[in-house]
Amino acid sequence: MDTYNMKPENMRAPANLSREDIQKSLDELDGKIKVLKGRAHATTADSNHTYHEHIAALEAKRSLIAQKLDDTSDDYQEKWQDLRKGIDNLNNDIEGFMK
Repeated sequence: MDTYNMKPENMRAPANLSREDIQKSLDELDGKIKVLKGRAHATTADSNHTYHEHIAALEAKRSLIAQKLDDTSDDYQEKWQDLRKGIDNLNNDIEGFMK
């Protein structure tokens, strides 16, 4: 196990992920968080462990990635609206030529 203590303020989300990659990352982080929560509950109260910090860091990263999923859906809707607008303009141009 690495000795790097993860901290929520150091987390960042990858920049270029597809919707499928984002969903896969969220699923993987959910699994890791679940395992760490189980380990944290299984340890004694006064033991020297960093499970809670690690959980908080992964939850922060998950939040950042989930935010990208929302951003992606906005971009997706915007692209469809732009495409629809372009088709409507093309349709209007064709009707103009037919008159």
